[in-house]
Amino acid sequence: MASHILVIVSFLAVACAVVTSFEPSPLQDFCVADPTSSARVNGLACLDSNMVQANHFSFSGLHIPGNTSNALGSAVTPVFVGQIPGLNTLGISMARIDYAPWGLIPPHSHPRATEILTVLEGRLLVGFVTSNPDNGLISKVLEKGDVFVFPIGLVHFQRNVGLGSAFSISSLSSQNPGVVLVANTLFGSTPSIPNDILAKAFQVDMSVVEKLQAQF
Repeated sequence: MASHILVIVSFLAVACAVVTSFEPSPLQDFCVADPTSSARVNGLACLDSNMVQANHFSFSGLHIPGNTSNALGSAVTPVFVGQIPGLNTLGISMARIDYAPWGLIPPHSHPRATEILTVLEGRLLVGFVTSNPDNGLISKVLEKGDVFVFPIGLVHFQRNVGLGSAFSISSLSSQNPGVVLVANTLFGSTPSIPNDILAKAFQVDMSVVEKLQAQF
């Protein structure tokens, strides 16, 4: 009986360690990122605390709309550790997202973060796709004030389906969530994924793959 309890406790300890291991836990009040350091750690090295100032914890301009004059009709203003060094080791970040009419944030994923999105203006169609084998689409139209969660690592998207411009704020559970744009990853990698692999994966002619790759 005692051995069974030990096994269960050990399993729970490992499970908890995995759950909490996405970002290093702070061992001091803060660890302001020092991008000039040559140290290699899971994150960024700490700036000397005697050099820390208030602006290491501050970002200005999130009230300013992003430039949506592009092919997708959208713009992301990140507030990650690169913008606020004081976020280092804290496991959080945020972003402002602006959408022109019918603007799109294309299918993508965040390999290191769950995202919670709040619509502050406009009307958005959002959704994510569950993993294999189901590949189920979980989707909803959000109105102003609505909130939606995209689980970590799952492919998701947002599109403006209102009459005018829209914008939202996203909070993410990592100082550096990363982004994997599906189309760019598959058709714009360097070097390119061999055409025959992509053609077989998508069950299309090689000429289709070549046309897609030419756009990236």
